[in-house]
Amino acid sequence: MQINDWMALRSAGLYCSVGDFYIDPHRPVARALITHAHADHARAGHGCVWATAQTIDVMKIRYGDNCAKNFVPVDYSSKWDLGSVGVTFFPAGHILGSAQILLCYAGIRLVITGDFKRQLDPTCVPFEVVPADCLITEATFGLPVFRHPPIQQELQKLLDSLASHPKSTHLLGCYALGKAQRVIMGLRALGYQETIYTHGAMQKICDYYQSQGFDLGPLEPVGRKPKKDLVGSLVLAPPSALTDRWAQAFSDVIPAMASGWLSIRARARQRRVELPLVISDHADWHDLLNTIEEVAPKQVFVTHGREDALVYHCRAQGYQAEALHILRDGEEN
Repeated sequence: MQINDWMALRSAGLYCSVGDFYIDPHRPVARALITHAHADHARAGHGCVWATAQTIDVMKIRYGDNCAKNFVPVDYSSKWDLGSVGVTFFPAGHILGSAQILLCYAGIRLVITGDFKRQLDPTCVPFEVVPADCLITEATFGLPVFRHPPIQQELQKLLDSLASHPKSTHLLGCYALGKAQRVIMGLRALGYQETIYTHGAMQKICDYYQSQGFDLGPLEPVGRKPKKDLVGSLVLAPPSALTDRWAQAFSDVIPAMASGWLSIRARARQRRVELPLVISDHADWHDLLNTIEEVAPKQVFVTHGREDALVYHCRAQGYQAEALHILRDGEEN
């Protein structure tokens, strides 16, 4: 699909012809600009990768130091040229190191949001509105039904349950990169200072956040204690672990999960979640609309989610709008 004379959707992903690079390609390419380190945007095997220093660090933690032939760290708001295209990274507010990408060529400003959110998050730099002629936006939660509540409200539900079920282990499913650290810091801000136990898949990422100056409080890998000794404790694990044999070793478990999808009750029942927490690291419907209005583009391309409703709304508001179907294996919400 052709977006303009110099930007198109190819089989590997978004491609800029005048700069000869891809953005968040889902297969190995020679030159890639990466918005953030979630696996559905950051893959191993590229030739050269341009990304924020924190995104590069997390890619190396996940895939190894040699997961790309070369890395070039990029600072927020620093303009540079790649080929004949001006490139600037801006904060996306999604996770640590996440970025929007502004491309400037032939008088056209094109912004790719990557994944983003507008709620404040102490674990990453807040989203910055970047005016543009053309906007390529995600729409993971691009339906009016999605309105994410304040995270403090949802975390208070967890604290109330911990207090009222002192003989149960609360097993909270949340993604290892971004969501887990945001939940931990949110709980600390609400006064929860007990040791939080983490699944092994989260340990290296939490250690990295600590090295970047984020005080996550007392954490301990869950494997250091017999599971029977974790009564009354909070354990964080990837969502997939909640249905593994690993989780069955806990006694008297209250299964919980943090996800934006849990605003749909059927999703909670489907996942057998007793304590659903509506916590998302993406923009909800209201924030998607506000962002488009503030960016004030002439063209809007909608991708990575619920394209149809947002395209319909944009057209009704007078924007030129199209769906841009990029196939990805989703990692987090």
